[in-house]
Amino acid sequence: MTVLESARMRPRDVVRAGGSGLRARPLRVFLSALGIAIGIAAMLGVVGISASSQEDLNRQLEALGTNLLTVAPGHTLFGEDSHLPSEAEGMIGQIAPVTAVTATGATSAKVYRNDHIPEAESGSIAVLAARLDLPRDVGAQVASGAWLNGATHRYPAVVLGAKAADRLGVVRAGPEQRVWLGERWFTVVGVLAPVPLAPELDTAALVGWPVAEERLGFDGYPTTVYTRAEEESVIAVRDVLAATANPEAANEVEVSRPSDVLSAKQATDATLNALLLGLGGVALLVGGVGVANTMVISVLERRAEIGLRRSLGATRGQIRLQFLAESLLLSAIGGIGGVALGIGVTAAYASFQGWPAIVPVWAMAGGVLATLVIGGIAGFYPAVRAARMSPTEALAAT
Repeated sequence: MTVLESARMRPRDVVRAGGSGLRARPLRVFLSALGIAIGIAAMLGVVGISASSQEDLNRQLEALGTNLLTVAPGHTLFGEDSHLPSEAEGMIGQIAPVTAVTATGATSAKVYRNDHIPEAESGSIAVLAARLDLPRDVGAQVASGAWLNGATHRYPAVVLGAKAADRLGVVRAGPEQRVWLGERWFTVVGVLAPVPLAPELDTAALVGWPVAEERLGFDGYPTTVYTRAEEESVIAVRDVLAATANPEAANEVEVSRPSDVLSAKQATDATLNALLLGLGGVALLVGGVGVANTMVISVLERRAEIGLRRSLGATRGQIRLQFLAESLLLSAIGGIGGVALGIGVTAAYASFQGWPAIVPVWAMAGGVLATLVIGGIAGFYPAVRAARMSPTEALAAT
């Protein structure tokens, strides 16, 4: 009876016994836990970065609005380029739920840093005629200088998109900044910040509608009409925009919703995230193999300890429980370390991108739970093998 009482182990004793086995081999424990940690960090990082990106997109759409629609000319039945009527803006503005209408028009002009650059090297920068209310309606912000106004839109003044300014080597707007546009000098009065809902403006040089017609040979036809509608009526407005913009040839009109493009990009990113999650799962599996290897070697190295404990009255169940506890503790260390590493990676990347750092609680809890499951599976065979050793066999093998 005395022997049985001395062999009895409480949960706290099991944890202590398991921990002592790990402390005896710190380097091996570190390397095995590192394998688990890398797998968990990879999976948590993918989930966290994806969640942070989604939150950033949601905040952008909340700020910019999902009620922007664009109308552009398509092609005729013979494949030729169509064009919108010059009255398209006015007709669209008559739709009851429409709250704002603005437009840009493509010109044939080219823009260069100076007048010595070969004509072929245009940098793929479009020169667009723009309405004065364009920034307000598409959610554009001026990064440097100012937008066109009632005076400057009639004179050789230009506002550059973010990428266009970079390609032309324009850092900031000002009276001393000029570009060679349409065979004459235009003063750069403003530079736009990137426009998420109208990325075509990022690679454009924007001039006033009147000066485009007077000096650049612009025909006055809008090539893109930006329309804001009441949020609850966006779908209904989208369904009638083509027929309203060009009643005679509604089939030659293309209507799109920019926020849908951003959402589609997010869906594309989700496919890549699934692949990365799979790679993280493989890394986690490799970490589990490392835990199993560590525990098998530990059993072989500690046969004398197993035999001694069995001789002192430890049952097979207690030996099995001790080694299983070691495996679970080893996996838990790796899991907690991996969660911390994954949070750190997510926070660092989100900060670099200017996103809010979001790590779902379910992902953290799931990561730790996954490591415990893997630890249990990896440690089961070594624990059973240790428990099956008889005292005499274990002591004789040393």
